[in-house]
Amino acid sequence: MSTPETPAAGSVASTADAHAAADVAADVAGPPVGDPRAAGGARAPRDSSRVAPPARRLARAVVTEDVLSVAEHADAVEDPAAGAVVTFGGVVRDHDHGARVARLEYSAHPSAGRVVEEVAREVLAAHPVDALAVSHRTGALEVGDVAFAVAVAAAHRREAFAACEEVVEEVKARLPVWKRQVLADGGAEWVGMP
Repeated sequence: MSTPETPAAGSVASTADAHAAADVAADVAGPPVGDPRAAGGARAPRDSSRVAPPARRLARAVVTEDVLSVAEHADAVEDPAAGAVVTFGGVVRDHDHGARVARLEYSAHPSAGRVVEEVAREVLAAHPVDALAVSHRTGALEVGDVAFAVAVAAAHRREAFAACEEVVEEVKARLPVWKRQVLADGGAEWVGMP
């Protein structure tokens, strides 16, 4: 008589069963020594749908006065391994704190481009994504213009959403960019000044 741990005589365990057992053992054992997740981070289960590791390609990371297009950022991260492309567009709105806004003027420190690239590379290293594109605009922007564009391609939506959110939050927290809001009543105010 056989037990669940021992195959019956004459039976052969499948390769899929062996891989499943190895995956369970790896998940139970935790990350290998030296893996950054060993310091308390969550261990992601092995992605059995991938045939190659995530490409982690930086398609774009800039601060520019050029007009931004979220669709162009999405095109820049296209990848045959990606099952999800998540985008974010930070758009100039017509109000802030109860006042009508006519337009914005963004100014950036000379290090701003380097900061955007650093954030992008950190997110690529931390998340299993295939490609990332991020841009922040400077200069004069009208209501409806895109000021901040991000696109992330990954095998799965959860990975793409997580990486996109981290890029948005980190750029917002660290980017040395300041905006002057020109109000509809003719007044103006600076936002984000140190």
